[in-house]
Amino acid sequence: MESWRKVWRDGFAPVLSTAGLQALRRALLRDDGRLTQGATTTPPPLQCVLDWPCEGACALGYCGWQGDGLESVGEVEEFFARACFEADQRLGEPAACRWFLNWYDDTPREEMRTLLLSEVSRTLAERFTSGDAAAVVSETAAA
Repeated sequence: MESWRKVWRDGFAPVLSTAGLQALRRALLRDDGRLTQGATTTPPPLQCVLDWPCEGACALGYCGWQGDGLESVGEVEEFFARACFEADQRLGEPAACRWFLNWYDDTPREEMRTLLLSEVSRTLAERFTSGDAAAVVSETAAA
């Protein structure tokens, strides 16, 4: 299994909320321009803009922003940092999160969307009974 998938499955997916994953799934399906690569947030998490509204975020930040109702750049940045810390702890390796983050930032957008959508859908399906999973898949596919 590729390193990025292992980090996603064993590190990040378990610590992200179902609502966050559903929001990410919709963003991947729609190619939402607010789902950014190469930066945690838009605007960037500089001290002077931490209280500004978030306008875009990476896959992890997007989960907190659009799925969990976080609003400011600072809130999304804190969510991102906590998710990375928890993933590293779950994987037992300092900076293990980098395998996913580097893959996410460096992979061409269409390829990233296709592969990550598959992983997010897999994670959601594991969280629901088979009947509920079908409803989640059909609801977000229609979106």
